[in-house]
Amino acid sequence: MGEPLLKVQHITKKFPGIVALDDVSIEFERGEVHAICGENGAGKSTLIKILTGAYTPTSGSIQWEGRTYESFEPKQAMNLGITAIYQEFNLVPSLSIAENVFFGRELRKGAFLDKAEMRRRTAQLAAEMDIQVDPSAKIKDLGVAYSQITEILKAISHEAKILIMDEPSAPLSNREIDAMFDIIRKLRDKGVTIVYISHRMDEIFEICDRVTVMRDGKYISTKRIEETDRHQLIADMVGRELGEDFVGGAGPKDEVVLEVNGLTTDRIKDVSFLLHKGEILGLGGLVGAGRTETARAIFAADPIRSGNLRVKGREVRFRQPRDAIAAGIALLTEDRKGQGLILGMSVRENGTFSIMKELTRGLFVDRKKQRERIERKKEELTIKTPHVEQKVKFLSGGNQQKVILAKWLLTYCDILIFDEPTRGIDVGAKQEIYNLMHRLTEEGKSIIMISSEMPELLGMSDRVLVMHEGRINGELAKEEFSQEAVLRIASGM
Repeated sequence: MGEPLLKVQHITKKFPGIVALDDVSIEFERGEVHAICGENGAGKSTLIKILTGAYTPTSGSIQWEGRTYESFEPKQAMNLGITAIYQEFNLVPSLSIAENVFFGRELRKGAFLDKAEMRRRTAQLAAEMDIQVDPSAKIKDLGVAYSQITEILKAISHEAKILIMDEPSAPLSNREIDAMFDIIRKLRDKGVTIVYISHRMDEIFEICDRVTVMRDGKYISTKRIEETDRHQLIADMVGRELGEDFVGGAGPKDEVVLEVNGLTTDRIKDVSFLLHKGEILGLGGLVGAGRTETARAIFAADPIRSGNLRVKGREVRFRQPRDAIAAGIALLTEDRKGQGLILGMSVRENGTFSIMKELTRGLFVDRKKQRERIERKKEELTIKTPHVEQKVKFLSGGNQQKVILAKWLLTYCDILIFDEPTRGIDVGAKQEIYNLMHRLTEEGKSIIMISSEMPELLGMSDRVLVMHEGRINGELAKEEFSQEAVLRIASGM
């Protein structure tokens, strides 16, 4: 394929007490989709930041189109044609698609912004990619898919030669992912190199030409996609073989711990079901079907218009989440960083947030008790952190999820609602979360699990309820589980 577009050669990046990248060398060809895989902490994010100029390597070099550099400045990387789209979009919601595409380098006519020309050029870029957009539409009025498209158009407008996409499918529905794949293929055909970072194995095998595996800051392997398989890729990522089969728990008891009767809000209609002691009850359906809204209604995060709940046989009426917590219900939201944690605070503070009233005497927090409680949970849940004073923003996704779980377990909850429990979590950490969930059910706790990952939904659940347009459209027992059955019910059949 000729001279690679980009080479990183013997790159090492050290932080105080940590070697984030250790002698990493990778080549990226022109016009390929190149996946970078690895558990959280493998060094993927550090590599991206070095390529985009956010970090300077401790040693090593970068070769770009045959020329060698020690490092890049951010503006230099962008001018060369290296751009990145991160999970958190870098857009201004109050501005239009066109204004976001040209943000920071606006087109002008004299002293005034030339909005018409920006719209025209945005429409032209979109037409070249066969994308249907209204350049004048404001980001705040559009869905997540259009934010992704806007970021791609912004990258194209910079004449990107390499486009780095960090977990690009995480917020998208299956249909939106297919549309994104079409755009990626068109970019590849135009000679753009896509660096695709994802935990989703199916996507890697569908869209990528080559895949590089990193582990513990080290380069492990690069293979053409046809030369490997899911089993081998996972083994390379974690350094050990993980069984793909989900190990079942003890199984549910007959005792009903939660009864939901006719629950109706502005987003869901007449939702009814039972949850048994020791059960993992899966909640499936397409994006927007009402799964998260059902969880929020049970937890009193959204107002209920009609219907009622019974917890362990007793009818309850929750006015606010505090009432649900007092009744032994916990909600682990899908947005860990935005709703589950305070990123600037420590493991100790986040992990004990739910019991602060118990730990406070007057105006003062009993830090000794606080530390004792979270230290026990740290050991119990094997939270990997140097110490409990570490800020949670520096932990991996799997360990952040464990901190949230610790927070709720300290309330002695019996019913846990996991909304997308392993979203953005690497393969090895997923297995740990699954084992923890089974351990909780063996201890007599009950779980409602919302998941968009079909293997997870079918592998972990004892039963699956499938939602469609705000209603439960069907129920599957373990012996009836199949991907086809879930999709059929989810689509309204």
